[in-house]
Amino acid sequence: MKTIFSGIQPSGTLTLGNYLGAMKHFVELQNDNHCYFCIVDEHAITVPQDPLQLRKNIRSLAALYIAAGIDPTKSTLFIQSEVSAHTQLGWIMQCVSYIGELERMTQFKDKSDGKEAVSSALLTYPPLMAADILLYNTDIVPVGEDQKQHLELTRDLAERFNKKYNDIFTIPEVRIPKVGARIMSLTDPTKKMSKSNPNPKSYISMLDDEKTIMKKIKSAVTDSDGIVNYDKENKPAISNLLSIFSLCSGKSIEELENEFKGKGYGEFKQALGEAVIETLKPIHDRYHEIINSEELDHYLDLGAEKANKVASKTLAKAKRAMGLGRKR
Repeated sequence: MKTIFSGIQPSGTLTLGNYLGAMKHFVELQNDNHCYFCIVDEHAITVPQDPLQLRKNIRSLAALYIAAGIDPTKSTLFIQSEVSAHTQLGWIMQCVSYIGELERMTQFKDKSDGKEAVSSALLTYPPLMAADILLYNTDIVPVGEDQKQHLELTRDLAERFNKKYNDIFTIPEVRIPKVGARIMSLTDPTKKMSKSNPNPKSYISMLDDEKTIMKKIKSAVTDSDGIVNYDKENKPAISNLLSIFSLCSGKSIEELENEFKGKGYGEFKQALGEAVIETLKPIHDRYHEIINSEELDHYLDLGAEKANKVASKTLAKAKRAMGLGRKR
């Protein structure tokens, strides 16, 4: 069995893109792998957060993991800040990182561009991300395209540490899903669907009600020719909607093209909206059942305990290898 790690920031309700591009795959992966699903709240504070809202988001994200099908008795579901080894190994990873390679990170450039006051954590959070992954002897990290550069840095830091000190860390493999890895905005198909987009019409939240979902789908941009066919380069908008439909319905894109051949976008969008609603309804039901329950706290306590046991062992090995402390 392989060990898989994934972390999601609690910075707002997850989108349909997060579910189709990541969480849906997690549910399948947990049956045949050792899975660690981490709510990376310490990454969230690289930008200012309202403390009460952050705490609410952490709990909501935990409930969404479970509602989406993560079984916390099979997988390890936990909150990053409840496992102190993350920040401790994060510091060690900073010490083997170079400023030049951190400054080259695309996300740092994008988030700091044109801003006068930029948190130093925006520069140094990739080493913390590396620590998140390396603590659990991770074999595979399933990520979207936008995180590939950070994962390559993680591999570089692990190899650098192993070569300089001792062969402590497993070198993780980056795995990008072939379909659904990058669900695009409903209002601009050149941009990724994101919960941080100020236009709520651009994304479907995993907690949107049925009426809101249908309204957003019907207002989604399309292409001018009115033909339902997949052509990512020339018809990015309808191609994005076809990808969403395929992932929600289980039908291939070719099947959907045949089903809606000669039909207009209105009929297509109605059917798509129904497929999205059907996909999210059981998630909504389970979420509202668990969000304020003691069951959720029990699972998070269990996850923190399991994660701490593994992470503390890896951290101790890394510290000894570097010569920290008194233990040999």
